[in-house]
Amino acid sequence: MRTISNRNSSFWKLTVTLACVLAAAGCLLGTLAGTAYAGVPAPGGNYAPTNTPLGSWTFHDPTNWTSDAGYAQVSFTNLAFSYRGDAQSWSLVLDTNVPAWLVYNVCESDGTTNLTVDSGSVTFWFAPSSWASTNAGGMGPGEAGRLLEVGSYTPDSSYGLWSIYVDEGGNNLYFSAQTNDLSSNLTTYLSFPISWTTNSFHFVALTYSATNTALYLDGTLVTNGAGVTVYPGPDVLANGFALGADNSGVYESHGMFNTVATYNYPLDSADVQTIYNWYYEFYMINPFNIDMFSIVSAPCSPSTGPTPDVITGAGDLQWIGTATPVYSTNANVVWITNTTAAMASDGSMNITFTIQGGLPGFNYDVFATGALAPLTNAVWFWMGQGTNSGRYTLNIISTDAFLILGTPQDTDGDGLTDAYELLVSHTDPLNARSNLDNMLDGWEILLGLNPTISNFTSASQRLNYGYTFADWLNTVTGIKPGSVTADNEGNIQTVSE
Repeated sequence: MRTISNRNSSFWKLTVTLACVLAAAGCLLGTLAGTAYAGVPAPGGNYAPTNTPLGSWTFHDPTNWTSDAGYAQVSFTNLAFSYRGDAQSWSLVLDTNVPAWLVYNVCESDGTTNLTVDSGSVTFWFAPSSWASTNAGGMGPGEAGRLLEVGSYTPDSSYGLWSIYVDEGGNNLYFSAQTNDLSSNLTTYLSFPISWTTNSFHFVALTYSATNTALYLDGTLVTNGAGVTVYPGPDVLANGFALGADNSGVYESHGMFNTVATYNYPLDSADVQTIYNWYYEFYMINPFNIDMFSIVSAPCSPSTGPTPDVITGAGDLQWIGTATPVYSTNANVVWITNTTAAMASDGSMNITFTIQGGLPGFNYDVFATGALAPLTNAVWFWMGQGTNSGRYTLNIISTDAFLILGTPQDTDGDGLTDAYELLVSHTDPLNARSNLDNMLDGWEILLGLNPTISNFTSASQRLNYGYTFADWLNTVTGIKPGSVTADNEGNIQTVSE
């Protein structure tokens, strides 16, 4: 094994130690973290041979976001792309704390129809990019995330809606519609419980007609519903349909889309299964999906003083001994060395390494991912903390893993290290309050809230916050129960669970 080190303490630089590890494990080891990068797969996209779609979007053009037939989008903003997906093209990513949208025409000027709302089918692959369902231990998208939507919901049913969406906890998938009859009714044709994890793609297929609706997940029929009888009118359809959020850029799905297709007839079960089988192998062979079924964050032991130290503890790191210490000139120059990897009897990998550099008395975070990607779209998992000269073993299910060290630097003093904010939470390491809640990002994570969206300004989340008559925060609720102690201006001081 050969180890190459390149050390740099600059905040925005990536310092890596690249190890060629035997036993079928590839490990990239290093120190936090400004940017990461990976190669670009060839664009393209092939459809299952049995069905020709009405419209399709494989996102092979992440600059103009045209359809596969070359039709331009109506409008878009704040989009990103990911190398994850079917390995034939890029994936569309809508995952920001500012408005983001992508809107296409329902009908093109030449008469081409991209979507029918009374009878037809919609299929797409979707993966949460920064959340997991609350029933899977995550925080959910934090809002009713739209996957595909025409129109918009109105309390008095004055406009029109046709929407496939998940709830704020990411625990249920819905298909609902509303017309403009002023009845105040929202018709939910289908709902089904889900439990999705970060970066894991799922194939969603919805078929609908005047007599029946059906929802398929990963090729399998999961539920049926009544026929579609209400849907938006021509004036609403003229405004197009949106992917990943509503047409004003709110209610974001915070996820990735790949291979969206529409049909003007209901697919049958054999059609859906054929399409799913056709694409599934591409998701399996894409190396950027390597963590799709494996790496998860370790449990931590947060401390909750006036400024929280949220992500702390040994996590999944197993201490096995101490090496002769080698110190740096400051706490933020640290590296991984003496790395080995061996396959365990269950097929998982045991990675053993030593942390060196830094200074005594500091803890250093270890992060892991199954595939490198640009920092904006990267998804890393916190594995635990170690100290200088400590030798550790980490067991990872994935046979390929990339590890990186994070320093204790917390530039904005929000209780999350810069490394954690850049790699895991995707919050701003230079801004202690990344959204409009006026709450430290560390408290948001500790309370089970989503620091990338404004829970207070979201109608579905306002009940999480209680205020005194002087507008001082006095209670916060969320996924995790507990009590909050705040000062006389509403700033959280401690949290007990």
